[in-house]
Amino acid sequence: MNAQTMPATTHDTPDLFPVQDTWVGAMVPKRWAKRAVTRNAIKRQIYTVSADFLPRYPQAAWVVRLRRDFSRKEFVSASSEALTQAVRSEVLALMQAGAPKA
Repeated sequence: MNAQTMPATTHDTPDLFPVQDTWVGAMVPKRWAKRAVTRNAIKRQIYTVSADFLPRYPQAAWVVRLRRDFSRKEFVSASSEALTQAVRSEVLALMQAGAPKA
């Protein structure tokens, strides 16, 4: 028998997400944020802002991925207010654009 003729049974395979909930993951590659402290600060902002939007999104797993860098020349410190505000505004715009219309 080959795998194509065997029907998949749900009781043999564990659920990928056993709890019915909305999940958020944040991906911040080293390519775009070299320092770990900067990557962690960006992830914290993603989780903080997305928490306000979770009730508006359907139950699923969502991933937010950084697609471009935050300049080290413009944002010297990872804990700077400028970086915090820049990330927060980007994530807010993303969450508002992706949220289903009520």
